[in-house]
Amino acid sequence: MEFRTSAKSVHGLGSAREGAAHWWAQRMTALALVPLSVWFAVSVCRLAGAGYGAFTEWLASPFNAVAMLLFTIAGFHHAALGLQVVLEDYIAHEGRRVACIVAVKGACWALAAACAFATVKIALGG
Repeated sequence: MEFRTSAKSVHGLGSAREGAAHWWAQRMTALALVPLSVWFAVSVCRLAGAGYGAFTEWLASPFNAVAMLLFTIAGFHHAALGLQVVLEDYIAHEGRRVACIVAVKGACWALAAACAFATVKIALGG
């Protein structure tokens, strides 16, 4: 009875050595999002009913502008990492899987860039 697998049957199926970095990045973005989400929720509650002028004045504060940028970057990066895992788990065809992952990452990058641009523009009074 042979318990060892021949190298030819498992060649190319081993670790890509990227799983730990992906896992770590997902946990770090989740950790960063905890205080940022609390800050964002409290801020939204405080701004409830306020007008556009009050919001732009609030976002013009350096602390709030930087926190909003960090929240945006961490949120979209965390979303891209999580959606990648879901796509890898549920799409069997490799070509479709790669296309979906590229599309999701591209959308996350584009949305993050748009949010960051809007935040900077409002914060600087543009």
